[in-house]
Amino acid sequence: HSSPPAMSLAMATPTATAAAHLASPLLFSSSPDPRSRRTLRAPFRRARLAVVASVPDPADKPVEYTPWLIAGLGNPGSKYHGTRHNVGFEMVDRIARDEGITMNTIQSKSLLGVGLIGEVPVLLIKPQSYMNYCGEAIGPLAAYYQVPLRHILVIYDDMSLPNGVLRLQRKGGHGRHNGLQNVIEHLDGCREFPRLSIGIGSPPGKMDTRAFLLQKFSSEERIQIDTALEQGVDAVRTLVLKGFSGSIERFNLVQKYKFNRA
Repeated sequence: HSSPPAMSLAMATPTATAAAHLASPLLFSSSPDPRSRRTLRAPFRRARLAVVASVPDPADKPVEYTPWLIAGLGNPGSKYHGTRHNVGFEMVDRIARDEGITMNTIQSKSLLGVGLIGEVPVLLIKPQSYMNYCGEAIGPLAAYYQVPLRHILVIYDDMSLPNGVLRLQRKGGHGRHNGLQNVIEHLDGCREFPRLSIGIGSPPGKMDTRAFLLQKFSSEERIQIDTALEQGVDAVRTLVLKGFSGSIERFNLVQKYKFNRA
């Protein structure tokens, strides 16, 4: 893949517009003085940034500041909007809305937006290369922006979970999900990246799996998904700001049993 055109991931206040983020070459700086700005080519460890760090383990030493790449999986085009297979796209849209991030740039086969969660910069991505080839978009972007595996969050639909149930994991396999499998292939076969799976239930009876995935939710299922999206935004915010803390473990436990009735 050819290198994507440079874009800005500049440090800015939470109220800065997406246009300001995208106005100049990729920069990381805690100072408004252009002479003090550092490009992405400088290793993150050399940057001196007065920002909140995302630490994977509270017991570890404070780590250098690192941005997040958050990718939702789905298919582009209006005919796929609202289908089960596109809930990854919906989650990214909800994060963008709640965090005030504008998704208005095309780069490396992706629709993307740059902004902040708290003071941590994030790159929101909706691959436009269709589900089975979404790794072709995510892999090059992760390499270009030098985002480590532990800060690549992939959001996707999961037939192994009941509709509307979420699960946030540090790593894992692809679970026969073609999109996730393609992402792993384009991350050099590495599986050690976080993922947020959104339960969509399983096909009833002998219904064709593809037909089920490309079907829209029933009104009752839609309510459960909308609630899950709200809860997912909070979980992603917690992950970005605090890493995999005890609150994430509690989140997974609550999700697992949220539809169980005594």
